[in-house]
Amino acid sequence: MKLPPDLIIPDAKISQYLLAYREQDDKSKYLAQGGFTQTNPEQLQAAILELIQTVEAIEDSSNLYGVFYRVEGDLKGVERNLSVVTVWLERKIDKKFQFITLKPKKEKKS
Repeated sequence: MKLPPDLIIPDAKISQYLLAYREQDDKSKYLAQGGFTQTNPEQLQAAILELIQTVEAIEDSSNLYGVFYRVEGDLKGVERNLSVVTVWLERKIDKKFQFITLKPKKEKKS
């Protein structure tokens, strides 16, 4: 299934989490390889929206907050594309889809 267009991507999740350097679980260095930095958070958000419009969401798990989905594919970067997994929550309380996180997609070893 494709995620609906009325989903929620909190600005803070982009600028204060994904694009901010963190001691643990840092994603900013990986995203910088695609040209995404704190100076252009809107480009990262646009790339995420483009990805979810073109790739099917796969149901992953559920808990008391709702159902989690993942969307995997290439994020169209400013400088190069990045292979990523995005995680979304269909909130139980209102059935809205909310962005949870993005992480580099690990290549399978053969």
